[in-house]
Amino acid sequence: MAHRRKPLAAALALNTAVLVAEIAGGVTANSLSLVTDGVHNVSDEAGLALLLVAYWMRAGLSGRFIRLANLFNSIGLIAVCGFLVWQTLERLSRPVPVLGVVPVIAGLLGAIGNWGVARVLRRHAPDDAAIRLAYVHNLGDTLLSLAPVAAGALVITTGRAIFDPVIALAIAAFILVTTIGSLAGSHKELMWPENVVCGHDEPTGDARRVEAA
Repeated sequence: MAHRRKPLAAALALNTAVLVAEIAGGVTANSLSLVTDGVHNVSDEAGLALLLVAYWMRAGLSGRFIRLANLFNSIGLIAVCGFLVWQTLERLSRPVPVLGVVPVIAGLLGAIGNWGVARVLRRHAPDDAAIRLAYVHNLGDTLLSLAPVAAGALVITTGRAIFDPVIALAIAAFILVTTIGSLAGSHKELMWPENVVCGHDEPTGDARRVEAA
């Protein structure tokens, strides 16, 4: 267990940096595409934090915390994206000026940061369902963070701010599709604690007999 705390802590730190850069940049530049990507990282932030806490607990409680982390990363993210879609549709009807250079810079930093998070988690992803879900999410996030870059570049080159909410809508749709797919593909091991592989050592045959007694 202890050997998985270090990569989770490093992933959490990197994700925090991405989160701060994207949300702060999005608010400053009026970039909804950058804010949408940043809010996605809020979900990842909470999920990684819960996973880190889980690895400090005994097996039973750890499984419950990992279940909570997966539920937050999946169902919570779907709810947030629904709200962001509504906000994006409002922005499409009433565009506001967007400072294009900010989503370009912050999006590139976000892509680098998300790639770093995925790389940190990659080693333990094959053996841990919860870490695997976080790993897959951050692989997708690496490419997803380039969407605000495209939005900012289009705003700069065309002078039309409407490209930002259009790409924000595409980001929200991508998040919804991939999250639902990940949840459906891993629901058996992620939604029920008894099926969660959480890094705790499996009990020996003697231990199992003692537990059964």
